[in-house]
Amino acid sequence: MPLLETAVPALNVVWFLLIAVLWIGFFFLEGFDFGVAMLLPVLGRNDKERRVMVNTIGPTWDGNEVWLLTAGGATFAAFPEWYSTLFSGAYIVLFIILLCLIVRVCAIEWRPKVNSQTWRDRWDWIHTISAWLPSILWGVAFANLVQGMHIEVVQTSNGAVVPASQVPADSLVPGAAHQITGGLLTMVTPFTLLGGAVTCLLFLNHGALFVALKTTGDLSQRALRMSRRLAPAATAVTAAWALWAQLAYSGSALSWIPLVIAAAGLIGSLLMGRSGNEGRAFALHFVGIAFAVVFIFAAMAPNVMRSSVDPAYSLTIQQAASADTTLLIMSVAAAVFVPGVLAYTIWSYKVFASRISVESIDPDQGGLHPTLVRDSAQPEAHFGY
Repeated sequence: MPLLETAVPALNVVWFLLIAVLWIGFFFLEGFDFGVAMLLPVLGRNDKERRVMVNTIGPTWDGNEVWLLTAGGATFAAFPEWYSTLFSGAYIVLFIILLCLIVRVCAIEWRPKVNSQTWRDRWDWIHTISAWLPSILWGVAFANLVQGMHIEVVQTSNGAVVPASQVPADSLVPGAAHQITGGLLTMVTPFTLLGGAVTCLLFLNHGALFVALKTTGDLSQRALRMSRRLAPAATAVTAAWALWAQLAYSGSALSWIPLVIAAAGLIGSLLMGRSGNEGRAFALHFVGIAFAVVFIFAAMAPNVMRSSVDPAYSLTIQQAASADTTLLIMSVAAAVFVPGVLAYTIWSYKVFASRISVESIDPDQGGLHPTLVRDSAQPEAHFGY
């Protein structure tokens, strides 16, 4: 199998990069979903405006979550040791994020089911809260991957820690596994909290630009003004965190390249927003987010999880990767199916590309009567967002 043996190291890196691309897709698409939800009580002055804001993400929000599922599935298949170490050690944080995503589904889908302002207001607040928490926790999680976590190699039979000197650099220890042995509080540091502020501010600005791009009239103008206020803070905080990460934790000078491109994208977005061009501002903000993710993965490499205990305990790309045949089969499947998925995603956004106006919202449409929900004689209700 000489050809396969030659290709495998390259496939390790290819799948590391592909997972980075999946996270770019998730943070770009789901980022404005979170941002719109966080801004609901700020930009939406009345129920009609809040309905317009929810309608901007209504046709596509569930499809955007597929990028997260695909990233998780690709990690499980291509890097099972990475998946098991991360999900077993940080399960509380990941559970909170998952719970918020589930609650958000209820908030979006149940909001219009009953024609009661109190009902809709409650679900709007639930929607907002379920967006704030993941927006912060995603930044904390990825900052931990850059900073390093309290990881050791532990014997699965008796829980004994394998001495760092006995851990090979290019393979796993038989009968042992990488484990996060530190508590939850070891993941909370000034650096990781600043990372949470980065994703939160970026998503807020991303959401404001999306609302400005997808709506009309006064709501669109207020969203653009909100972006003008958010952009300087988001750019400054992101720059501070990225410089801290590069100088303190990155082992590669190459990670300066995506850092500089991300900074250029965010600064360009800020300038375009100030000039009133929300379309270009949104596009450049995507560039900033995309290369911020590239920077994170570049700063992590050649590790997928860095150990803060001892560099020997760090989990490398080569150690975490699946068997040769698995990577090859996954590559073939990705080459066949990914173009179709991308084409469908682009088509769906093109179909729903038109702006939404407050005037298009019918106040009489909004779900079942609050006191006659069980009345079988009640006419069919409109179940739009």
